[in-house]
Amino acid sequence: MFGLLFFVLMAHTAYGDVSYSFPEEMKRGSVIGNIAKDLGLDVNRLSSRKARIDTEGNRKRYCDINLNTGELTVAERIDREGLCREKLTCYLHFEFVLEYPLELHRVNLQIVDINDNSPVFSKDFVKLDISESADKGARFRVNEARDPDIGQNSVQSYTLQRNDNFVLAVNSETEGVKNIELVLEKELDREREKEVTLILTAVDGGTPPRSGTVAIHVTVLDANDNAPVFSQAVYKVSLPENSPVDTVVLTVSATDADEGQNGYVTYEFGHLTETAKQIFSLDEKTGEIKLVGSVDFEDDVRYEIIVEGKDDYGLSTITKVFIDVTDINDNAPVIVIQSLSSPIPENAFPGTEVGIINVQDRDSENNGQVRCSIQQNVPFKLVPSIKNYYSLVTTGELDRELLSDYNLTITATDEGSPPLSSTKNLHLTVADVNDNPPVFQEHNYRAHVQENNKPGSSICSVSATDPDWRQNGTVVYSLLSSDVNGAPVSSFLSINGDTGVIHAVRSFDYEQLKSFKVLVLARDNGSPPLSSNVSVSVFISDENDNSPQILYPSPEGNSFMTEMVPKAAQAGSLVSKVIAVDADSGQNAWLSYHIIKATDPGLFTIGVHSGEIRTQRDISESDSMKQNLIVSVRDNGQPSLSATCALYLLISDNLAEVPELKDMSHDESSSKLTFYLIIALVSVSTFFLTFIIIILAVRFCRRRKPRLLFDGAVAIPSAYLPPNYAEVEGAGTLRSTYNYDAYLTTGSRTSDFKFVRSYNEGTLTADLTLKKTQSAVDDLEGLDSEMSDSFQVGLRLLFMFFICALC
Repeated sequence: MFGLLFFVLMAHTAYGDVSYSFPEEMKRGSVIGNIAKDLGLDVNRLSSRKARIDTEGNRKRYCDINLNTGELTVAERIDREGLCREKLTCYLHFEFVLEYPLELHRVNLQIVDINDNSPVFSKDFVKLDISESADKGARFRVNEARDPDIGQNSVQSYTLQRNDNFVLAVNSETEGVKNIELVLEKELDREREKEVTLILTAVDGGTPPRSGTVAIHVTVLDANDNAPVFSQAVYKVSLPENSPVDTVVLTVSATDADEGQNGYVTYEFGHLTETAKQIFSLDEKTGEIKLVGSVDFEDDVRYEIIVEGKDDYGLSTITKVFIDVTDINDNAPVIVIQSLSSPIPENAFPGTEVGIINVQDRDSENNGQVRCSIQQNVPFKLVPSIKNYYSLVTTGELDRELLSDYNLTITATDEGSPPLSSTKNLHLTVADVNDNPPVFQEHNYRAHVQENNKPGSSICSVSATDPDWRQNGTVVYSLLSSDVNGAPVSSFLSINGDTGVIHAVRSFDYEQLKSFKVLVLARDNGSPPLSSNVSVSVFISDENDNSPQILYPSPEGNSFMTEMVPKAAQAGSLVSKVIAVDADSGQNAWLSYHIIKATDPGLFTIGVHSGEIRTQRDISESDSMKQNLIVSVRDNGQPSLSATCALYLLISDNLAEVPELKDMSHDESSSKLTFYLIIALVSVSTFFLTFIIIILAVRFCRRRKPRLLFDGAVAIPSAYLPPNYAEVEGAGTLRSTYNYDAYLTTGSRTSDFKFVRSYNEGTLTADLTLKKTQSAVDDLEGLDSEMSDSFQVGLRLLFMFFICALC
C-alpha cells in the first residue's frame, strides 16, 4: 500500500534487551520478528513460563507474542504521527516477561515513518493586503505547510502558480522552520488590478509524492511598509500538569512601527496540532494564551506553538512558544498481580514462591519511585526482584488446621510529596494434606454388658476426631485382629466402621468369660492413611441365672448319707454342715440356708450363712432316733433361685440300736434259717469291719492323717465339685471352710462321731475357691480302691455263706 520495503532491525544489548525497527501502519498480525529466537529461548516452554508482553502503562497493547512460534506480531494499528507527532524518532518500549524463573527483557520498537500524510496548510486560503506602494523585491511571508510525516516524507518543496507580480522564495530558518515568502517582482498597480489570486503548492519527498495547496488572495492597498515585531524571538514557560482551566499560560506581544491602522497588530496561531487546539486558546487582540483543557505530563511533556502577529495590511511576523509541562505526584501506584498460586499446600517449605506482583507509577523521578510492603503477622513477605517486580514468598510453616485462609493487604507507596499509595487485597487458601492421625476422645474405653445379652445389641461407642479436611479427616473404625479365649475377636464383637458403635456378636456367659480387651483402630482416608488405636475393656456383668448347687450332702440321695448324732449331744453341738456353691458372683452368689421341714422342728437349727446344723437343745430320750431335715439353699439374686437337699440323722451311740436291725431280729426269731442267716451276716460284718479297721490302721500309720471311713462324713470328695464352678473377683460362695473326719474307735462296736479339726486340703480354700491338693487326691483314690477291694471280698464271702445256709 505504501510502496515501502518492509525491514526489521534487531540488536541485542548486554542486558538482554532487543530492538526492532519496522514501518508504521502494518496490518494486524504482521510479524515484527521472532523474539524467542533472537533471545535464544526455547519456544516449547513459552506457554509454561507464562510469556507475555508488559506494556509499561501504555494505554494500548500494540504488540503481542505468538506462544507457539515465538513471533512478535502487530496487535493494534500503529500510527507514528499519533504516537510521536513531529518527533524525528519514534519508539515504543515494553517488557517481555517470563516466569519460573522470573526473566525480564526490554524490547524497543522503532516506528519508521511512511508517506501516509499530505502537506496541509493551516488555512484554506491566505489573505494578503499589499500596498501598491510596495517596492519591487518586497517580501510577504506565508505560513508554511505542515506534513505530519518526517524526514524525506515531510514537505520538501513549494511551487507558486505562474503570475505577473510575484515569485516564491523559500529559506530555512533556525529550529527547522522554513520561511516562505512571496517576492514582489513587478510593482502592483491598484488601478489596474485590485486583487491577485495565487496558488501555492507544497510537495513532500515521498514516493509517490503527496502535495497540498492554498489559495492566496492579494488585495492591493495603500502603503504599509512596517511589519510587526515580537518582543521575544522564542517564548519558554513551565506549566504544572493538572493546572485548572482558564489558567493564563503566557502573553505574547508584538509591536508595529506604523501608525494608525497600519500599526494595529492581531495574533493568531500558526500551524497547531489537533491536540493542542483542544488545550490552548489565543486572544487575538491581547496575545494571551490560556488553558481550555487539561495538560497531563504523562501524555505530553512539551508543546511547541507558533504564534503569528500581523497588522491590518498583511505584514506579519512569527514567534515560537515552548510550553514545558512539569510533573506533579498525581498518579497513585498501580499494583498488578501477575501470577498467584492458590491454594497453597500446608506442607510448603518456607521460601516457596506463591505469587509475582508488579508495581507501576506513571509519574517521573521521585514521584514514580515506589516502595511495596505487606502487613505484619502473616507468614508471607515480599522479596524485590527485577526492576519493579516483587515475589510473594512464604516465611514459615503453614498449618491449615490452625488457619486455612489468609487475607493479605499489599500496600504500594511512592516517594512524592505528599506521597500517594494504593492497596491490593489478596485471598490465599491453604490446601490440606494428611498430617494428622485420628485422635480418640478417651485414652481407653470401658464397656459393661449384662450376660445373656441379645446378639447384635450395642455395648458402647468409640469416637475419634481428625482435624484434617474432607477425606483426610474422614475416620473409619475397625477391630484389630486378636484372639479372645482362643477364638477370633470377630466372633465376639463387631464395630460400625462409620459410627464407631460396638455391637455384641454373641450372647455372653459370665461364668465362662468375665472380661476381655480389644483394640479399636481408627484410620482416615488420606493418602497415605494415618491411624491410631485405643483399648476397649469389656466387662461382663453377672446375672442370676444359676441356682445354688449343693455339694454336701450328695444331691443324688444316696441312702448311705446318714449322720450319727450322739445321744449326749448338748445344745449348740455341731451335727453336720450343708455345703453349697453358686456359679454366679456378687450378691447373686450370697447363699442363705433354711430348714423348711424337720421331723422335730425345735431340735435342730441351721446357720443362715454358714450352713452349719447344730442342736438347739440337749438330746432327750423322748426324741425320735430318726430325724429327717429338708434344707433349702437360696441365693440373693433378683429373682432368687434355690435348691433343696435332705439330711438323715440318727440319734444313737451304737449301730446295734438302729431300729431296722432290732425289728428284723424280732420278726424272724421264729425261723431257724433266719437265725442262721443273721449269725452269718453278723459274722461276715464283723469280719468285714475288722478287715476295714486293719486297713485303716495301716493307712493311718503310713500317712498319719485321718481318713474318711463313713459315708456320712462331711469331707467333700472332689467329684462333688461342679465342673463349671469358678470364683469371680474373690466373691466366694462359702465363707467358712470345714472338713471333718469320722472314724470308729478300735476295739469297740460303738460309733463315735468326733469333731477333730478343720483343714483346707481338698476343700474350699482361703481364697474361696474349690481346690484339691495332690496328696488328698492320692489318699482318697487309694482309700476308695482299698474299700472297693474290701467290699468285693466281703460281699463274696457273704454270698458264699448265704448260699451254704440256704443249702
